[in-house]
Amino acid sequence: MHILLVGSGGREHSLAWKIAKSPLLKRFTIVPGNPGTESLGDNLDMPLGELPQWAKAEGVDLVVVGPEAPLADGLADQLEEAGIPCFGPKADGARLESSKAFLKDLCTEAGIPTARYGTFTEAAPAKAFLDTLEAPYVIKADGLAAGKGVIIAQTRDVAETAIAGMLGGQFGAAGKTVLIEEFLKGTELSVFAVTDGESLLHFGAAQDHKRAFENDEGPNTGGMGGFSPSPLDTPEILARAYDEIIEPTLKALNAKGITYRGVLYAGLMITAEGPKLIEYNCRFGDPECQILMRRLRSDIVQSLWAAATGRLGGVGLDWMDDAAANIVMATKGYPDGYDKGSEIKGVDAANEMEGVVVFHAGTKADGGKLLAHGGRVLNITATGATTGEALDRAYAAVDAIDWPEGFFRADIGKHLRS
Repeated sequence: MHILLVGSGGREHSLAWKIAKSPLLKRFTIVPGNPGTESLGDNLDMPLGELPQWAKAEGVDLVVVGPEAPLADGLADQLEEAGIPCFGPKADGARLESSKAFLKDLCTEAGIPTARYGTFTEAAPAKAFLDTLEAPYVIKADGLAAGKGVIIAQTRDVAETAIAGMLGGQFGAAGKTVLIEEFLKGTELSVFAVTDGESLLHFGAAQDHKRAFENDEGPNTGGMGGFSPSPLDTPEILARAYDEIIEPTLKALNAKGITYRGVLYAGLMITAEGPKLIEYNCRFGDPECQILMRRLRSDIVQSLWAAATGRLGGVGLDWMDDAAANIVMATKGYPDGYDKGSEIKGVDAANEMEGVVVFHAGTKADGGKLLAHGGRVLNITATGATTGEALDRAYAAVDAIDWPEGFFRADIGKHLRS
């Protein structure tokens, strides 16, 4: 098969790493890719608007879309028109992530457990809704904001400032509508399923840490690290997640005439009453995808192809008993302003350590040097017999990397480490 993977981050590097192991693969193109994917396939820098025509001319059999923005913009729709199977939903299904208001309304219609909410386009009614809630307050930009459009406001003043900022253009068009939610108490868990629009394939779970700094302080990010398995993903919790949240979501989408093919990534809060939905993403999580790819023993191409072509029924997955962890190394200043171009050393040495694979997330090759070229720059992943061992190995590899301009959270899964 000729497979084309869209994306340039750590999620896409881990997908490329796994796809490249498939015996079904004959040709592999990554658009645009990154320095880490160069050895796995052919990196190609091409405008996404040209991709469907190029893919058809080059005999691409399957397109796998990593990030959410191309899906929200209708890339899967364009590929369908070109007759090319795509792993990733069309724009109507991608609204699960591209419009938080659409998602919450769907939850109400389907009876899916979630936080109480209100949606607003003007500041006055939004601030009035705060009167019905207790601090802290959850303020969200309705549209896509690269994982940064959620503010947990500990005080009323901070909440009102967040509302004014979003409606005032802080996140551009993504913040024209603001969603305000009650704060759910509990611990977050990411649960994944792959679907062809009818069948569901359980695709693992992972625990993610989204705050920038240790002790879950600082602004929300796209994710600073995670691990799997987690003490939270018990058979009971996972069964409730599928029965009460994921399966009703697929049925609700079908009732709207939406055929959803790709990943249903449910971001859950495990509360005293059980799992409740915080958000959906229409693609694999980042940093969770890296963790799942390290644990998956099966040929991933089989499930991606089956989901994209409506043939998922009967497909199963084989998982390693080993645990996996991912520590994100980011440029100082992230998720706010940060500088690019600092040199990173020691990645090769880290990759040689037992159980370790380093995935590139925001790097640039410059001659013989590796430079930081983004906010989240490296994903240091490791496997181990236990989650604690996987975390210990990942942190040992972090210590092997020489990058003074980078930072990481030293407390990912700290309660599980030896």
